[in-house]
Amino acid sequence: MARIEFDRLHKQFPGQPQPAVNDLSLEVADGELLVVLGPSGCGKTTALRMLAGLEDPDAGDIRLDGRSVVGLEPRDRDIALVFQQYALYPHLSARDNILYPLKVQKMPRAERLGRVQRVADQLGLGRLLDRKPGQLSGGEQQRVALGRAIVRQPKAFLMDEPLSNLDAKLRTHMRTEIKALVRELGTTTFFVTHDQAEAMTLADRIAVMSAGRLQQLGTPDEVYAHPANLFVAEFIGSPPMNLLPVAQEHGALVTATGWRLPMPAGLDGTNGDLTVGLRPEAIRLSREPVPDGQPAQVFLTEPLGSEVIVNVRLGGALLKVRTDPQVRPRPDDVVYLTADPAGVRVFDSATGASLVAPMPATAGAAA
Repeated sequence: MARIEFDRLHKQFPGQPQPAVNDLSLEVADGELLVVLGPSGCGKTTALRMLAGLEDPDAGDIRLDGRSVVGLEPRDRDIALVFQQYALYPHLSARDNILYPLKVQKMPRAERLGRVQRVADQLGLGRLLDRKPGQLSGGEQQRVALGRAIVRQPKAFLMDEPLSNLDAKLRTHMRTEIKALVRELGTTTFFVTHDQAEAMTLADRIAVMSAGRLQQLGTPDEVYAHPANLFVAEFIGSPPMNLLPVAQEHGALVTATGWRLPMPAGLDGTNGDLTVGLRPEAIRLSREPVPDGQPAQVFLTEPLGSEVIVNVRLGGALLKVRTDPQVRPRPDDVVYLTADPAGVRVFDSATGASLVAPMPATAGAAA
């Protein structure tokens, strides 16, 4: 196992106007599963490739257990990679694919066969070891790729969108398998994805990136409940956070339609334009008028089995409200909205920064 540190890491590719990674500082604790999350082009894979030794940083340092690895060859870093493309040798059996790194290390045959068998049993591959990749399903191929990484017993796993090529059902299953496996092995894991569901379900902590910069580092609950800025608020959550411009008026936040929302503590007197954020579950919907309820018109409903997302029009905005499965208002019905005071988040409209007091920092937070 290993502690991973990025210290003011910077990388800019020739011909590109903006850095791929810009002043990135974060620490991955020994045994932690950190998920780096962001849209395409945000710098997450570039950060992983620099950690792996496949790209050189322009500035900054990368340390494993306090030792700088900048300039070291990938083979000298004691890490194992799992890619989006499984990169299996098609002419080799599953056994030989898993065994290959140990063969390169010139490990004695009996020892490497024993280790491969233990890893195969751990991954449920015992009966498939004699098959070649073309005879395996996508999920089985991904397990073989994981086995090839695990068998080395590295200090850290680096996983670059390893589930992207799987169908939705198999992706969900493999998320569970990977989380259980990493927890069992206790190996430090740096997992890159653009899929927020993967990030929320897998991570001990999430590092959210955009345009090469770290936007927020925290547990899944922290980044969901207390987004650091408008980018995180909109990127995390399905559906994302509802955002509305508001003005301050006599201790309340007031929308353009006159909806009065409770002011979080410590914000009274804040200057500048404000944006309020409400998660879909932080809005209560009533079919009948209620005290301080804001009338809104139903646009459509999205039944999802265990819940219903009701889309309502409020002035020029379209809000999403999460409700119980039996709540099924019809289009054009008038409903009444109230906000959960604990769910109100406020942002500076100009900078995007959250104006609500942040949650306490967790160990290994960004420098």
